Amino acid sequence: MSSDILNIGTSGLAAFQRGLTVTGHNIANAGTEGYSRQRVDLNTREPQFAGNAYIGKGVEVGGVNRVFDQFVENQLRTATSSSEQSSVFHDYAKRIDSLLANPDSGLAVGLQRFFAAAQDVATDPTSVPARQVMIAEAESLNVRFGSLHEQLDGQRTLVNGQIETTVNEINGLAEALAEVNAGIVAATGRGGGAAPNDLLDQRDRLVRELAEHVNLTTVAQDDGALNVFVGNGQSLVIGSNASELVARPLGEDPQQVDIGLAGSGGAVADIGRFMTGGRLGALLEVRGSLLDRAQNDLGLIAQGLAREFNAQHAEGRDLNGEQGGPFFLEPAAQVLGSGSGSLPGVTIEDVGELASDDYRLRFNGEQWQLRSASSNRLVGESDPGDQLAAAGLSIDTGGLDQGESFLIRPTRNAAAQIGTAIGDPRGVAAAEWNEADADDDGTAIPVGDNTNALRLAGLQDARFLSGDTATLEGSYNAMIGEVGTRTRQAEVSAQAQSRLLDEARNQRESISGVNLDEEAANMLRYQQAYQAAAQVIAVSGTLFDTLLGAVRR
Repeated sequence: MSSDILNIGTSGLAAFQRGLTVTGHNIANAGTEGYSRQRVDLNTREPQFAGNAYIGKGVEVGGVNRVFDQFVENQLRTATSSSEQSSVFHDYAKRIDSLLANPDSGLAVGLQRFFAAAQDVATDPTSVPARQVMIAEAESLNVRFGSLHEQLDGQRTLVNGQIETTVNEINGLAEALAEVNAGIVAATGRGGGAAPNDLLDQRDRLVRELAEHVNLTTVAQDDGALNVFVGNGQSLVIGSNASELVARPLGEDPQQVDIGLAGSGGAVADIGRFMTGGRLGALLEVRGSLLDRAQNDLGLIAQGLAREFNAQHAEGRDLNGEQGGPFFLEPAAQVLGSGSGSLPGVTIEDVGELASDDYRLRFNGEQWQLRSASSNRLVGESDPGDQLAAAGLSIDTGGLDQGESFLIRPTRNAAAQIGTAIGDPRGVAAAEWNEADADDDGTAIPVGDNTNALRLAGLQDARFLSGDTATLEGSYNAMIGEVGTRTRQAEVSAQAQSRLLDEARNQRESISGVNLDEEAANMLRYQQAYQAAAQVIAVSGTLFDTLLGAVRR
């Protein structure tokens, strides 16, 4: 009987000592990020039948487990990814919005001053100083175009650099996850299936850090490892093996940093279009939906101004009696190829049909097809060697390598290319050109004629962009409005996602966080139980000594 009591007391000592150890571990890690509170599970030993009843045999430790809810952890991971994406997108959107809407550096003031100068020429077409001011305002306007393009390009360079940095961080986290996976599998095997709680916490923390960078999904393996997938199912971590993401140009544009997944034999699959969420998703969205659109919109205005103004200027006569020549330098479309073959000739035929979009030209086996780079929508097609006319462009497909693809950007760099082609103020064609009114030497000049100057000034309110529905200033205001709307939406989203993240963190802490008051109570409870178990052992010893004394007599 005394031996039974001794065994019971010994089991209690072992169990409550384990409880004290786990409680101390919880207290020591109360400030450790991502730590999940641990709990000792105690089970009664199988009782022994003693003739007419079952007699208990003490207690045993069933295990030490994390207080953890996988559903809550998944919610926290999703909220982390969404909050980081919204926050980063909002930061960049604010910068772009401030740049475009700035009255000092924006385009609206420059357009107004230039057309006001054109109106002054119409008011006094004989004034050479007025013509000089008009040319000076044109040059100032071109500087504004170039400055805005350069600053947007600066943001693009910053975004590309951040994409490369983020990809490197993702690769580092993936390697760390693979190592922890290996440690968990090994520890689980050594423990006969017991969970290595601290390693599991470390892995969950790494997965949350990875979710800050990119949206992901996870699948648990039977051996305890966790597989991680990004994009639309591309494997980033499988067991103890980590794949590598690369950030480098993978398409026609050598300056465009794309996201690829390195494969065997040096092959790289372009997966950038599938990457969403987190910092990386935000950066790709900023570049694609804000910077690309803003530069294309700005370039569309530059193309429209240069070509429409030049066309109207050619309808007039200058003070030298000559027909008006080019007033602005007309920007050219940018054409990039995937190989080293010849590039298609691209001519802008109608600025009214131009859209603020880029296009890809590919051969489908029968015809050359022109598709929108943003939506992949078919825009036009032609037989090999024919002219492909679509979206305000005329594209010469003769002599092209049918295995190549081409990226066509009608407006992307136009704001950087526009310039002033006229230098002599006498060359401003303010009068109307009429061949019949000219002398044989072409010098019969109605010096007071302001007909063409009025038409040039009237281009300020003319609708010749976006299918003849928008003016120059209207297009710029629409661009500012769109960016401003996206910025406001991003601000609201960032605030909402931040609140959701706080709620998800609080929910996790309420389940898995360490409560020092609760742990202090547990420590006192285990301490008292330990002392009581020790007393049981002492009593069993006294009983054994009494039994020995009785036997001796």
